[in-house]
Amino acid sequence: MHLGKVLVVFGTRPEAIKLAPVIKELKKVEDIDTVVLVTAQHREMLDQVLQLFKIEPDYDLDLMRDKQDLHSITTGVLNGVREVLEKEKPDLVVVHGDTTTTFAASLAAFYERIPVAHVEAGLRTYNKYSPFPEEVNRSLTARLAELHFAPTDINRDNLLRESIGDIRIWVTGNTVIDALMQTVRPNFKFGSELSSVNFNRRLLLVTTHRRENWGSRMEQIYQALLDLLDEFEDIEVIFPVHKNPVVREVAEAMLGGRERMHLIEPLDYEPFANLMNMSYLILTDSGGLQEEAPSLGKPVLVLRDTTERPEAVKAGTVKLVGTNRDRVYREARNLLANQLEYHKMARSINPYGDGKASSRIVRVIVDFLYARIGAQ
Repeated sequence: MHLGKVLVVFGTRPEAIKLAPVIKELKKVEDIDTVVLVTAQHREMLDQVLQLFKIEPDYDLDLMRDKQDLHSITTGVLNGVREVLEKEKPDLVVVHGDTTTTFAASLAAFYERIPVAHVEAGLRTYNKYSPFPEEVNRSLTARLAELHFAPTDINRDNLLRESIGDIRIWVTGNTVIDALMQTVRPNFKFGSELSSVNFNRRLLLVTTHRRENWGSRMEQIYQALLDLLDEFEDIEVIFPVHKNPVVREVAEAMLGGRERMHLIEPLDYEPFANLMNMSYLILTDSGGLQEEAPSLGKPVLVLRDTTERPEAVKAGTVKLVGTNRDRVYREARNLLANQLEYHKMARSINPYGDGKASSRIVRVIVDFLYARIGAQ
């Protein structure tokens, strides 16, 4: 029996990582036609994930432009996805997370009266400007989606409070754990970009890119890193610097040329995931790393004032520390100097699942398509 056609839409590296296991599971179902559309709102950070997971898009909108803004991305996705929807006429559109691609693709599907499945649904900070614009993208997608795949019970409860019907929500775990388990290897060999790193020292992995941290907040974070380097001679900081010139200029001005400070180009997902596994401590304003690093037993200090992943804070695997120089320094120092505190975080139980989220999601999609056929 032919169940129907599923269109999977994404535009950034994190989306590709988290949807790759779902695409792999969908393609195992012979009765489903799986079509992949990438918007490429972040081009160079997307392609290497496609190659790693052997995903060949059926459509590529190639939207990334120099100095693009949210208005142009939104309209580009809306119009580009519309053309594909009109041609392919899918029975279901699958989107992930909180990007502009996620919201605009969901809106395009809604305009065509095509149901939407939202992977990683129900994350909330309840502050519409933090993270910006992701909080609103995710919330609006919830209003448009038919199927809601929530990573945790907390995410499910958020959706229930917003009057999403319980029958439309499934707690699946997070698909990033599926991807991580397929990628990390104990014998991984790094390339020349890390040749100057002394892996016998404790490695601090740092990432920053959030719009709300641009300016003085970012400067305070970087000064705290310098303070840590001055105090602890046995650490090295590895900082894959985001491509955005706003981040890059400040990082190079404040951190460039410092001993044991490695400013490198953004890493492909495979070496990055394995670098997480080799690291001692992670400092980040990223969302995804709050899920991935605890699965590897790595404490995470979140360089933000809010998080849409409170279950990680509750579990003790991550800690919100903000961007204040003294606070960031003090919290990192505590983990570097106090083994008891370090192991308390490192050994906390990861709340994001067992690596089988994708198979659970695809089972629900199959049931949904069967039900649609029966209702016709």
